[in-house]
Amino acid sequence: MRSHSRYDRWAGWAFLAPVACYLIACYAYPLYRNVELSLRRYTVRSFVSGGAPFAGGGNYRQVLTDPTFGPALLHTAVFTAVSLAFQFGLGLALAVFFHRHFPLSRLLRALFLVPWLLPLIVSASTWSWMLNSEAGVVNAALAAVGVAPVNWLTSPSWSLVSVTIANIWIGVPFNLVVLYSGLQAIPTELSEAAALDGATGAQRFWRVTFPLLRPVSAITLLLGLIYTLKVFDIIWIMTRGGPTDSSTTFATWSYRLGFGSLLPRFGPGAAVGNLLILVALVFGLAYVRLQRRPRS
Repeated sequence: MRSHSRYDRWAGWAFLAPVACYLIACYAYPLYRNVELSLRRYTVRSFVSGGAPFAGGGNYRQVLTDPTFGPALLHTAVFTAVSLAFQFGLGLALAVFFHRHFPLSRLLRALFLVPWLLPLIVSASTWSWMLNSEAGVVNAALAAVGVAPVNWLTSPSWSLVSVTIANIWIGVPFNLVVLYSGLQAIPTELSEAAALDGATGAQRFWRVTFPLLRPVSAITLLLGLIYTLKVFDIIWIMTRGGPTDSSTTFATWSYRLGFGSLLPRFGPGAAVGNLLILVALVFGLAYVRLQRRPRS
């Protein structure tokens, strides 16, 4: 009996080992290296050969006192908040719409997944072409109705708006899929019972459906937050964080510090990346705490 128990224990460790190795190699070690990078003064030579001097919190102080920090923090907050609000709102509206199972609903739902399936470089390049000041289809459509052309990607007033619109378009399908799955899991008997009690369609949604959808909504918003905080491809391809840092976020700033010049600043770039990780970790822990709280 004892040998059988020992065999089960070793078998469990054997099944766990590949996952543990994967987590260590792909998550724990890169995170350790990023923290180590942010605590030393690395140059190109020391990055290759080693021996970078210890900087302590110097890189973090340098980042926090940099003139770019304030605008990048504001742009990251606005980009994330607006993207999440519209992605979740549009995704929820579409999920409720498709939940009615009308003819061609499956085909239309599949078409709405196209932005999610396209590579980000393709989506960002397409939006760059559409929003081009001189040859873009958006300005051509505006000119057709008598509206003056807009410098979507080259104006400091519109660059952040442009990349936010593109990110919303890409993120709506994810919200649609997850929220639609959540709606499918809610028993229809509850809504039917509320209808028999005289509740209107809006009342049934806000007082029956939406409260039952809150756990799915919470994880959707959390995953959307983590994804949006680290969005880099869309912004870099469309505006490169410009003009004049008007669309710079922490993700693009971190890349520009570490790899965007002939004299890379690996330490400050890693420090900015760690700040993003810290923000995502705080929201992740808040979500776990809310999930553990007993429901009334």
